[in-house]
Amino acid sequence: MATDTHTNTYQVKKINGPQEIDANWDKTIWKETQSLQLKNYMGDKPEHFPETSAKVRYDEDHIYVIFQVHDRYIRAVATETNGRVYQDSCVEFFFSPGEDVDRGYFNFEANCKGVYLFQYHPGTDGSKGSFTREEYDKITISHSLERDVEVESSEPETWTLEYKIPYSILSNYIPVDLPKPGVVWRANFYKCADKTSHPHWLTWAPVDHPTPNFHLPKYFGHLTFE
Repeated sequence: MATDTHTNTYQVKKINGPQEIDANWDKTIWKETQSLQLKNYMGDKPEHFPETSAKVRYDEDHIYVIFQVHDRYIRAVATETNGRVYQDSCVEFFFSPGEDVDRGYFNFEANCKGVYLFQYHPGTDGSKGSFTREEYDKITISHSLERDVEVESSEPETWTLEYKIPYSILSNYIPVDLPKPGVVWRANFYKCADKTSHPHWLTWAPVDHPTPNFHLPKYFGHLTFE
């Protein structure tokens, strides 16, 4: 494991009103937002270490997330919600909607084609569950990669993924501290590609575990809402 020396805290700024979700890293809202970088890794240091950044904002009803990945050896085979997207070129946002991770956490994992897996893990007993179809339909997601990559592409390429998640579906399963100035969530951001020719498991906040495992909320960093 490699670790950053700084404390993993990210300041999340508010935006006014809903924003278009179009995977545009260069639009005004994101130009005005500080990025975080995934500089840590689990397992052996990977030969392919894609430069991965993420940004987060919020409004009254949603949390907004965007990733940018300078990647290579890109693959996307999963086509169904809650499929094995983590085996593809994938970015992930794990978060507990409050400061106490014992309340449980959510994991939102999406491959470079915008296919996602989204589940909740209430409490600390190892249980998990999925959302209803109606709840999944309330999530908006967009990706920049238009062409098919079912066959792995070895060419260097940059891709982005953007989405927004409504608080209303979260609170059906885990108590949510609604974002406002001073509220803190716990979270981590990941990049993986388990079944590509160059697998890797990158993290924002360091995770002290001998083998790759993202489901360790005690290592989550802090999202502080402004």
